[in-house]
Amino acid sequence: MYFYTDPLYLILLVPVLLLSLYAQAKVSGNYRKYGQIRNSRGLTGAQAAQEVLRSHGVYDVRIERVAGDLTDHYDPRTNVIRLSNGVYGSPSIAAVGIAAHEAGHAVQYAVHYAPVRLRMAILPATQIGSQFGIIALMLGILLYWEPLFLLGLVLFSLTTVFQLITLPVEFNASRRAMATIRDRDLLSGEEAAGARKVLTAAALTYVAALLMSVLQLLRYIMAFAGSGQRRNGGRR
Repeated sequence: MYFYTDPLYLILLVPVLLLSLYAQAKVSGNYRKYGQIRNSRGLTGAQAAQEVLRSHGVYDVRIERVAGDLTDHYDPRTNVIRLSNGVYGSPSIAAVGIAAHEAGHAVQYAVHYAPVRLRMAILPATQIGSQFGIIALMLGILLYWEPLFLLGLVLFSLTTVFQLITLPVEFNASRRAMATIRDRDLLSGEEAAGARKVLTAAALTYVAALLMSVLQLLRYIMAFAGSGQRRNGGRR
């Protein structure tokens, strides 16, 4: 079937899948490695997050524990940083890096960082697009109805735009985290290098997700083009 076997799609899919698998392996490997190494100051993840917030003059963000593994996140709706069990009370190098990164997100909202504001602004449209874009795309391909297909393409592409905007948001949060770690001496030089590896691996997963989303758009475009070719061929 054209949808699944187009050679160009398969050629592009392989390196993107490999990148995704590599990124996930690096995240797991670095977290496992540096999650077992205690930092020299004995600083926990919760304390590190507090240090990042304090260094930027942010004092109204709560820090809570959340169940799960690598479930760390900042919730702008409640203004709460939630750190997983392996980060909140852990004095490991990985815990400091991850917690500082999530605090970096809280700082972004506090200082009205432009990309994070843009991401929040398009979030409702992205959610609608992800729900109805696929339906419009599939119907547009099956019926070979260009206006419907283009509508689906626009709606679905909002997810790709969202992921594109997410990249600078994630990279900036890590830069803020590492700058505070350095300026406040939260970790030694060698320890900071380990924290950076953890955050770099996590950032790579966002790059892989963006590439996969772009590839999905290309897949639908090729499927639509293939549908048209089959219809035209059938009329001969």
